[in-house]
Amino acid sequence: MLHQIEKFAEQSKTVPAAAIDSVISNASRRGVLKGLGGFVLALHLLPAGRAGAFPAYETFGPGMPNGVVNDPHIFVAIAPDGEVTIIAHRSEMGTGSRTTLPMVIADEMEADWDRVTVKQAEGDEPKYGNQDTDGSRSLRHHIQPAREIGAAMRHMLKQAAAKQWGVKIDEVEAVGHQVIHKSLGSRVGYGDLAEAAMALKTPPRDVLQFKDEKEFRYIGKGTVPIVDLHDITTGKAVYGSDVRLPGTRVAVIARPPVVGATIKSIDDSAAKAIAGVETIMHLPITPLGSKFKPLGGVAVIAENTWAAIQGRDALKIEWDRGEHGTFETRAYEAELRASTAEPGTSVRNQGNADAALKDAAKVLTYEYYQPHMAHAPMEPPTALANYADGKCEIWAPVQSPYVARTDTAEYLGMDAKDVTVNVTLLGGAFGRKSKADFATEAAFLAKQVGGPVRVQWTREDDIRHSYYHTSSVERIDIGLDSDKRVTAWRHRSAAPSFLSTFTEDKGVQHEIEIGMGLENLPYEISNVSAEQCPAFAHTRVGWFRSVSNIPRAFAVQSATAELAHELGRDQKEFLLEIIGPPRILDAKTAGLPGKFWNQYEPEKEFPFETGRLSGVVRLVAQKAGWGKSLPKGEALGIAAHRSFVSYIAMVVHAKVEKGIVRVPEVHVAVDCGFAANPERVRSQMQGACVFGMTAALYSGISFDNGEVQESNFHDYEMVRADNFPELVHTYIVPHSFEVHATGVGEPGVPPFAPALANAIFNATGRRIRNLPIGDQLKA
Repeated sequence: MLHQIEKFAEQSKTVPAAAIDSVISNASRRGVLKGLGGFVLALHLLPAGRAGAFPAYETFGPGMPNGVVNDPHIFVAIAPDGEVTIIAHRSEMGTGSRTTLPMVIADEMEADWDRVTVKQAEGDEPKYGNQDTDGSRSLRHHIQPAREIGAAMRHMLKQAAAKQWGVKIDEVEAVGHQVIHKSLGSRVGYGDLAEAAMALKTPPRDVLQFKDEKEFRYIGKGTVPIVDLHDITTGKAVYGSDVRLPGTRVAVIARPPVVGATIKSIDDSAAKAIAGVETIMHLPITPLGSKFKPLGGVAVIAENTWAAIQGRDALKIEWDRGEHGTFETRAYEAELRASTAEPGTSVRNQGNADAALKDAAKVLTYEYYQPHMAHAPMEPPTALANYADGKCEIWAPVQSPYVARTDTAEYLGMDAKDVTVNVTLLGGAFGRKSKADFATEAAFLAKQVGGPVRVQWTREDDIRHSYYHTSSVERIDIGLDSDKRVTAWRHRSAAPSFLSTFTEDKGVQHEIEIGMGLENLPYEISNVSAEQCPAFAHTRVGWFRSVSNIPRAFAVQSATAELAHELGRDQKEFLLEIIGPPRILDAKTAGLPGKFWNQYEPEKEFPFETGRLSGVVRLVAQKAGWGKSLPKGEALGIAAHRSFVSYIAMVVHAKVEKGIVRVPEVHVAVDCGFAANPERVRSQMQGACVFGMTAALYSGISFDNGEVQESNFHDYEMVRADNFPELVHTYIVPHSFEVHATGVGEPGVPPFAPALANAIFNATGRRIRNLPIGDQLKA
């Protein structure tokens, strides 16, 4: 997502560091092999060729900056004792890509998983390929290259064994971490073949023999736990704040309370008097539209975190609030509503919705609102940087380590080759840690002091200085004829765009935001219109888990349920009816411009199949017992949405008592194509329900005089142990590898809020149109 936005924004303008003992050790090719005693003598990308056991298929992966790399010489090392090291080039924040992609490689190369070590790559996209861990595309873009890496490595091991025995390669096979002569029964372990195998060139794809699915040991089984599970559960895992270097100082920063605010005056005498405070430094102030540059402010550098916090709190700063100093949430909501009341810019025009609405026997209008939201991961942003001998090295929990590297190099006026970014585990991220301003802050201060500095954000810093999820008003006008049939659907959306973070704000959304449930409505309606309406940002806007799919799914699925009630129809049956018969959503017929509506993926390989959307609706309804009787104050609600080319349907069981909403049970049906790691799919759906319930009940950032009013979990609440989705049942639609893997990290979130709102309505008769729900039901 990040690189496409930067490209669009640019077009719119015209239009030696100390070693650390770490669970996640970062590995260059030479470093890993030197430490393990393995051998690498050549570097090659896997050449193109005819299809092996599974046909190659197109994804947008090669279209990402630095594309994909599928060379086993880059990703695999084998030590003389047979231990295999596999490089993970995607960041780990709970999705499991750090486990699943290496697992796929190991399975295809017939490696024993118990003899595999996973090492985290540093930020180096020219070497590893694209490393942006966002957009739910790690498996979507990299499962195919991972199979190719594993199959190529297996082929090279077989080649080495055949040469050693003086036989043809088809006389040998690789099984269980060794190569066997089929007729003689001779065996040789992978370690004994390592030097000879790794000296071979990478074979072309057309000579590779891929496993048949029935031969998979690990892929698709869901039996391999994440590689960091033991260390995470025993407290040994290394996150950003766990990294230590000798002589490290800690910095805490007083950032502008309003984006772009400048310092009028400062008195730092009290801060300097705090025991442990060593120095105070200024960071340049940056305005809105500065991408991921630090906001700027005043850094207090101290011997320890507590002293730095005390020093920061003792600063007396008078700020000039600047152009965004009058930003106020309620007034902004009114602006958004006014914007959607007027015609916007058309982004889809199928038939003639305006004319159909004019001629309709009845027009129903529904408006839905959602304020800005903060990601609020459990681990606030943090980074350690060291500067020595003209080089900078960073350790940080970042989603896009190469972007962090190049952005930091630019900010410091350095060459990117002199900056290294090491990736720790991420204690939650949800899109926030794609923006590595915190790593750049640490690097800037380390360069100033000439030694290691750790920048630590507090919870308050994170909630008050984030890249916030967009705020939006979604207005839907529906036309009915005299027979109460739907003849028109017009959806207007006003939401500040994350484009404003990259360039001059023109009040328009990025095409990929528009393609998240606004323009790609899958309903069988003759006249469909989608319009984006002007909305200007007054704070930093960034992507958030599921991005604009959240307000769009909330609006569309709530409006569908409201329409069902208006017509006296069952929610589930009406949803299936309006989706219509199985068909492929054709961009040209539907009046959809461009490729952004399909998450950049080629329609041929990842078509929008309405039958799959209906399929998950039917599956989840059947599993949840849709239509069953429940006690007073309890009910089921249903919603479905396609995002990140995955299809999710959800039934939420809500219980409302004295205005308090509880969720005893959730049923989720997911069609994500081939499920490489079912255990992680289930885990992500469970997490999505917790995340979705938090967003629906509590998440709302409010501004007054340009400042965020919330600060910590007492006023920006999360679901807690006394009220959370108690049971989450996940049903994965089974597919062979021929049905391409899609994404699971984000698409479980969007259906939750509308399913919950629909359940609340069914239980109480109260319709929720504004998020968060908060105390609305207590009134």
